[in-house]
Amino acid sequence: MVLHLQKAAYFAVLVVVVASNAPVSSSLDDIAIEKTFVPEECVRAVKVGDYVRYHYIGTFPDGKKFDSSYDRGSTYNVFVGKKQLIEGMDKALVGMCVNERQLVKIPPHLAYGKQGYADLIPPDSILHFDVLLLDVWNPEDGVQIKTYHTPSVCSRKVEVSDYVRYHYNGTLLDGTLFDSSHTRMRTYNTYVGIGWLIAGMDQGLLGMCVGEKRIITMPPSLGYGENGDGSDIPAQASLVFDVVLLDLHNTKDGVAISNQVVPESCVRKSVSGDFMRYHYNGSLLDGTFFDSSYTRNRTYDTYVGMGYVIAGMDEGLIGVCIGERRTITIPPHLGYGEEGTGSKIPGSAVLVFDVHVIDFHNPSDDAEVTVTFKPEVCEKQTKKGDFVKYHYNATLMDGTLIDSTHSYGKTYNIVLGANQVVPGMESGLMDMCVGERRHVIVPPHLGYGERGVTNEVPGSAVLVFDIELEDMEEGLPEGYMFIWNDDVSPDLFTEMDMDHNEEVEPSEFTDYIIRQVNEGKGRLAPGFDPYRIIENMFSNQDRNGDGKITLAEFKLKADEAAHDEL
Repeated sequence: MVLHLQKAAYFAVLVVVVASNAPVSSSLDDIAIEKTFVPEECVRAVKVGDYVRYHYIGTFPDGKKFDSSYDRGSTYNVFVGKKQLIEGMDKALVGMCVNERQLVKIPPHLAYGKQGYADLIPPDSILHFDVLLLDVWNPEDGVQIKTYHTPSVCSRKVEVSDYVRYHYNGTLLDGTLFDSSHTRMRTYNTYVGIGWLIAGMDQGLLGMCVGEKRIITMPPSLGYGENGDGSDIPAQASLVFDVVLLDLHNTKDGVAISNQVVPESCVRKSVSGDFMRYHYNGSLLDGTFFDSSYTRNRTYDTYVGMGYVIAGMDEGLIGVCIGERRTITIPPHLGYGEEGTGSKIPGSAVLVFDVHVIDFHNPSDDAEVTVTFKPEVCEKQTKKGDFVKYHYNATLMDGTLIDSTHSYGKTYNIVLGANQVVPGMESGLMDMCVGERRHVIVPPHLGYGERGVTNEVPGSAVLVFDIELEDMEEGLPEGYMFIWNDDVSPDLFTEMDMDHNEEVEPSEFTDYIIRQVNEGKGRLAPGFDPYRIIENMFSNQDRNGDGKITLAEFKLKADEAAHDEL
C-alpha cells in the first residue's frame, strides 16, 4: 500500500510518525494478523527492502470501507521497511508469501494516531486491512533460473547471437497468465543476446539445451519496468516464463554430419552429379517427426549436388558410401528457411535427417565387371551371336535378393547380342570362358531404368549380378541365321523340289533344311526356334509372297543384299 502525500482522488495509507508515548484509546497494543489463505508453496516471502505489489481493502472495525485498491483497478506498489507505509503495514507485510491473504488489524499508534487523516480517518482509529500479496522483488534481484527437465543428450547450448525457437507460458508471480505461445500454436522465434528480447529473457535462455525445460523468473527491471506493457503486464511486475527450447542454430552454422556408420568396404564415394537412392527419417531438432521414406515403402531417388534437393541435403549426401548411414543436421538457411513448408516444417526450423544410402550411380557409368574366377584353360570366349547358358544371383546394392537361377535348378539361356537381357548383363557376359565367374554391377540406365520391374526391381536401382558361365554354343557370323558347313550343292533348288514341279513348297523347304542340319551339312543360329528361323528364311525367298519359291525367285545370300536366309 503506497502512500502519496498529495491530496488526490484516491486515498492510501499515509506515513505518519507517531510518538511512542502518544495516547491510544484502544486495547490493541500491536498489529494482529489472521491468515485467511496460505499457498501450498511459498514462492517467495517479503523481506525488509523488498518491493511489493498487493491488493487491499481498508475498513474500520464496524466494517465500513474507507479505501480499496480494487476500486482503482490497480495494485498498490511500494518498498517495504523504508517508511513509505504506516508502521503497522510495514510490519504486517514482512514474511508474507506471494498469493497469501491475511486480515491485518492495526492499532492507532501504528496507523494514523491521534491526528487521524483529514476527514477520512478519525483520530485514534483501529484500521482493518484485507491484504492479498501478488508480487515481491528486490532491486538486487537478477534473473532466476530453475531447470526442471534436462535432456539426456545435450550436444549444444544456447549462446549469444544464436537463433532459437521455443514455446513458453508467461505468468505474473501470482500465476496470472498474460501470454502463451502454445495458445497461438506456434513457437516464438528470435535471436538471443542481441537485444531482440527483454533483458531477462535474453539472459534466461543462455545455456539452454534443446529439449530443456526451465522456469525463468525476472524482476521488472529486466522485464517491462515501471510502465508494464500497457495491457496485460502491470507496472513493476515480476515475470515468470515456463520455457521449453525446441530448436537452436546460428547463421554461421553449416551442415553437420554425425552418427556415421560406414561399411567396411567402400570402393566409391558419391560426387556431385551422381543419382542416389536413399531412405530417410526426417525430424525437427526436438525429435518431432515430419517425414519418412520408410512409411511410403520406397526410397527417395534424386541427383545430388545439382539443386534437386534442399541445399543442406545436397551437401550432406556428397562423399557417402553405398550402405552408409549418417545423421545430417541442416540449419534453416540451408533447409526450408524462414517460411518452412507451411505444414509440417515450421519456419526457421533446424532439420535432422537419419539417412541410409541404398545405392548411387552416375549417368556416365558403364557396367562394372570383376572376374572372380577364371579357369586355367579357356579355348573359346563368348562373343555376339553365341548361345550361352549361365547361372546368376541378382541383388540390389544393399544385398537385397532379387532373383537366382539356382532357385529354379536350371541355367538362364540367351543369345548374346539379341537383346534378350539388359544391356549391362550383355556387357558382363562378353569375352567370358566356360567355368568363369564374374561380379557385374549394372547401373539403371543399362538395367531396368527409372521404372524398374513392378514388385521386383525398384526404379533407378543399381543391380549386382554374380554369374557363372556353364556352357556356350558358338553363334553364326553376324547377319546369318543359317550357314553351310560344306560346299553348297549346285543343284540346291532341284534337291529341295522333291515333287519336281519347279516350285518349292514350305514343307519341302523345311524338311530339306532340317535334314541338312541333322546330317551336319548346315547349322542354324543357336538359341532360337529353328522352325521360326526356317519360316523366316522361306519368307525371304518367296519374293512375291504367293506361298512358294520358284527358280527365278531363289537366290543364295552371296548373290544379294544381306538378310537372314540362305
